[in-house]
Amino acid sequence: MSQPEARCVRTLLARYAEARIALAEKPDPARRRRLADVVRDLCEATGARTATEAIAAADDMLAAARRPTPRPSRTPSRTPSRTEDGLVAA
Repeated sequence: MSQPEARCVRTLLARYAEARIALAEKPDPARRRRLADVVRDLCEATGARTATEAIAAADDMLAAARRPTPRPSRTPSRTPSRTEDGLVAA
């Protein structure tokens, strides 16, 4: 399973937070369904089974996306140079 882009994960977390707040403000079946839909999408994107696991996985994905990727060294490797007679110069 490929990981979703960080932007997608952030959007899902924002939708989750909005749905939780909306449900807390006014508990009704439509808002419960909306929250359930967002939880399903978040679980699907992260490969988790529960909302708690999905949020933790999403946090891990975003943390990994912020880490810089290692770059190869720009310093050239030092190979000994040889003189005209084939000796290694120091």
